[in-house]
Amino acid sequence: MTTVGFIGSGMIGGTVARLSVAAGHQVVLSNSRLPETLEELARELGPLARAGTGAQAAGADIVVVSIPFRAYLSVPAEPLVGKTVIDTCNYYPQRDGQIAELDGGAVTSSGLLQRHLSGSHVVKAFNNIFYKHLLSLARPAGAADRSFLPIAGDDPAAKRTVTEFLDSIGYGAVDAGSLAESWRQEPGTPVYGPPYGPFSLEAGTPASEDTIRAALAAATR
Repeated sequence: MTTVGFIGSGMIGGTVARLSVAAGHQVVLSNSRLPETLEELARELGPLARAGTGAQAAGADIVVVSIPFRAYLSVPAEPLVGKTVIDTCNYYPQRDGQIAELDGGAVTSSGLLQRHLSGSHVVKAFNNIFYKHLLSLARPAGAADRSFLPIAGDDPAAKRTVTEFLDSIGYGAVDAGSLAESWRQEPGTPVYGPPYGPFSLEAGTPASEDTIRAALAAATR
């Protein structure tokens, strides 16, 4: 049984936690406030879930960072040394403020998080799908209508870990390359949103491996 820690337990983080519990994983939920603010969600998710501090979440086998990108420097680096860290964050200038390195394309948002977490192995995932679609489109391995998600990272072992985790919660993975290539799954690219249907459709539509590969290949800067 894998323990999954969540630094940020909002729409995407909370949904990944829900899928994790359904798959039999233990989860530790945290946010920027006190653990007490997550006790209701933990009770809803059941005995495999508990609310904790960011440091407690960082002690998990896999750690999911799901916070507004502007707060990425608040992620504790030392407790995450050697850990696989799943980065779900997106850079939205209108929310996060302008970041010159990102605006100029010198680095990706996941690249900045990796720079901050220099001792960890960051893998970009879950950032390109609406949280309601993420919940509704999970399917078991082998299902004809299984959906796929792009992942990007620099460490092959970490990407294998994330691929296995995605498989356990109902998704296939498409390797989108290194963190330097993770711009292909960022906001405004063909793989961001549309493959899974419009946001107005709560159930979403399945996105095959071929669909995701084609969307990644169509991305331009």
